Amino acid sequence: MPDINSRHGRQLRSIPQQFCTREDGDELIIEGYFAVFDSPYTLWDDATEIVKPGAFAGCLSGDIRALIDHDTRLVLGRTKAGTLELREDSHGLWGSIKINRADTDAMSLYARVQRGDVDQCSFGFDIEEETFVDLGGGKCRWEITKVNPLYEVSVVTFPAYEETAVKARHADLAEIQRRQAEAWKTKMKTRLTGGDKHGT
Repeated sequence: MPDINSRHGRQLRSIPQQFCTREDGDELIIEGYFAVFDSPYTLWDDATEIVKPGAFAGCLSGDIRALIDHDTRLVLGRTKAGTLELREDSHGLWGSIKINRADTDAMSLYARVQRGDVDQCSFGFDIEEETFVDLGGGKCRWEITKVNPLYEVSVVTFPAYEETAVKARHADLAEIQRRQAEAWKTKMKTRLTGGDKHGT
């Protein structure tokens, strides 16, 4: 199956991931992984999605925000301002946020992360390149190979828009199955009309 370029617009994915808090002089830091490579995101029982190593290459130089619960009014940090650092390594997308002590929302979140009350992360992005893998037995997997752009990363209380992601992937699968059925029909028609001399 060839690469399938997804064009569903902005995507959100969430994962349970342990963040850590630390103090660096006078600065308060929240840091951890916002995405982990090759870690299955379960869409439904027989369908998963993974982000492949290198998926964020080339998109981390943009102006990216760190948000609370994807709320654009609650900005924790920003790459342009030097208050958010993002980098891709062999494990995934790592980020470090410098917390503004004068921001009560940020300080409240810092305390919740420190206590372990908030421990999920998410990222908002567009899919530029991905591959569909038929695993057989009715099982399948999407492999995201290129993200562009990366809009934001968020520290979240609850995963967001999971239902939207599942609906989009169901639509993807239906389209893939439609294409496969059309290809099979064309092949059978060619055989029946003698157009395929070798029977392949």
